[in-house]
Amino acid sequence: MSVLFRSLPAAVLRAKFTPRALPIFSRLCLTTPRKCTFSAVSASTSSSETLSVSTPHISSLAPSETKLNALEWVSRTDFCGELSKLDVGKRVRLCGWVALHRIHGGLTFFTLRDHTGMVQIATLPGEFPDAHSVVNGLRIEYVVAVEGVVHARPLESINKKMATGFIEIVAEHVQVLNEVKMKLPFLVTTAEDVKDSTKEEIRLRHRYLDLRRNQMVSNLVLRHRVVKLIRRYLEDIHGFVEIETPILARSTPEGARDYLVPSRVQPGAFYALPQSPQIFKQLLMVAGYDKYYQVARCFRDEDLRADRQPEFTQLDIEMAFTPLEEMLKLNEDMIRKVFLEIKGVELPNPFPRMTYAEAMGRYGSDRPDTRFGLELQDVSDLFEKSSFKVFADTLSSGGIIKALCVPSGAKHYSNTALKKGDIYNEAIKSGAKGLPFLKVLDNGVLEGIPAVVSSFSEIEKDHLLNRLSAVSGDLILFAVGNHSSVNKTLDRLRFHVAHELGLIDTSSHSILWVTDFPMFKWNDLEGRFEALHHPFTAPNPDDVNDLPSARALAYDMVYNGFEIGGGSLRIYKRDVQEKALEIVGISQQQAEEKFGYLLEALDSGAPPHGGIAYGLDRLAMLLAGASSIRDVIAFPKTTTAQCALTRSPSEVEPQQLKDLSIISASSTS
Repeated sequence: MSVLFRSLPAAVLRAKFTPRALPIFSRLCLTTPRKCTFSAVSASTSSSETLSVSTPHISSLAPSETKLNALEWVSRTDFCGELSKLDVGKRVRLCGWVALHRIHGGLTFFTLRDHTGMVQIATLPGEFPDAHSVVNGLRIEYVVAVEGVVHARPLESINKKMATGFIEIVAEHVQVLNEVKMKLPFLVTTAEDVKDSTKEEIRLRHRYLDLRRNQMVSNLVLRHRVVKLIRRYLEDIHGFVEIETPILARSTPEGARDYLVPSRVQPGAFYALPQSPQIFKQLLMVAGYDKYYQVARCFRDEDLRADRQPEFTQLDIEMAFTPLEEMLKLNEDMIRKVFLEIKGVELPNPFPRMTYAEAMGRYGSDRPDTRFGLELQDVSDLFEKSSFKVFADTLSSGGIIKALCVPSGAKHYSNTALKKGDIYNEAIKSGAKGLPFLKVLDNGVLEGIPAVVSSFSEIEKDHLLNRLSAVSGDLILFAVGNHSSVNKTLDRLRFHVAHELGLIDTSSHSILWVTDFPMFKWNDLEGRFEALHHPFTAPNPDDVNDLPSARALAYDMVYNGFEIGGGSLRIYKRDVQEKALEIVGISQQQAEEKFGYLLEALDSGAPPHGGIAYGLDRLAMLLAGASSIRDVIAFPKTTTAQCALTRSPSEVEPQQLKDLSIISASSTS
């Protein structure tokens, strides 16, 4: 309210008026409108316009005979947030929502909001009593049309926190276009200022109100600008063609579960919603469409988190006859342009690169955040003769030992916290069975698990401290096991510690390419290889004769620890593709059944090609500084894959299931 008071002009500077009783009508939409016509002369035109103003009076009709309200479409001359001191003296007609409403010193003021911003509306009851009367009856979020003249605010009433805080509109005519008849679950305009923010489930349940908030408007407009910028870059500078690919497609192995759509005309058969347009864009390359892109809707039935949705938007790019270096450069130029024009941030040229092996070794992640240090160190060789059973057993079974040195961590984390506190729980959540640690005290004395401390000779202790560049006051955290589990644990601990100790420079921008991914990884549970990206990724030519251990011509773009894009050069010869499918457990017969059309295409003159896909939702989230992609999607799903607004998914009529030859679970119970 303090902001509102500051926005109110002093009453002594208003036109004089005699206070008198003014009728207040609280149910304007149940009235029969009486038309009033007036001329409105714009500062920029001499033509006159008319505006119908409803003067309310109480209906004499019985409730059952009440007439429906008339629907009116009112034009406007200007937008709220675009007015300035240059418009003083101009007659304007504005439309929007009542954002704030206040009666002060016998005068009534309200703030009008539209998609461009807000402006204050003032009333002068002595000169425009009808407008003053209507304004007195307004409530928050009423939809109104206002006509009046732009005035400069008195100096003491200027609100520098508003873009339009130097002006106000003196209302001469006000028309209520629609009322609010429900109790609002939260106040739209002040929702971002309240101490306790509205719960997300309430915001999603009433998303049409939530989308009116300034932050949501800003986020969605930013997203629009990003997509517009990318379209212009791809089309106007590089000659890309946008081509749509099918939504109803065939189920293919993409790494996640498919959303299935039953076919009514082909009983027992199902379409799959695309997890990506991967195969179709490769077919477009075979067809000769040299540069393709699409802003594609994709669907994955997987467990959700802050940066995942069951349906998401992907910027899909594919190019023929484009070597790896040209592919990376085009994408770097595009992302540099986006960050410069959207955020005013200049990204490096060229982007740094890091191999997959280096990223996993130093950071324990293939999407490293290099805004802070805390690099991991493999210390397995220092414990080859360790008497500590956990370490010795790990090494004898082919595992590794890695360490993370936390500067000044010994002072920040107590032994209790390290044994059963938050940092210990983070390790357990990652799958670790415990959290071995050492503290470096004065003069290099070590404190921690006695069995670990006693297993060191003085020379071994010095080697450890030198390897980790550890000094007095530092904390050393260990993880033991196979490569995957060790990296997973220390990656999680690295981020946890960095956030807790404030080690992340939030003003910096870390962007890089991660390259040279393995083509395949071994799945212990299923006892087979699986593609690290997808089975259509091309191998490094140097490794083509040893595909199971080959490096892929794949590349991920990583920004501040988030993968924002990933792609590869593709396999474009049938024999190599069949071999890649065979390695992931797809026989030649299964390959013909699932991918026969692609294999035929590769035998029909497929050019060398490659591409990349960006998660537009995630990119917009990062550019907007939002904490969840739900804040950059108009109508997102919850973490349980439900739409809180429309209450989908929902049950359907039995006849619909019957038409699809589906028997519901309830009908069989």
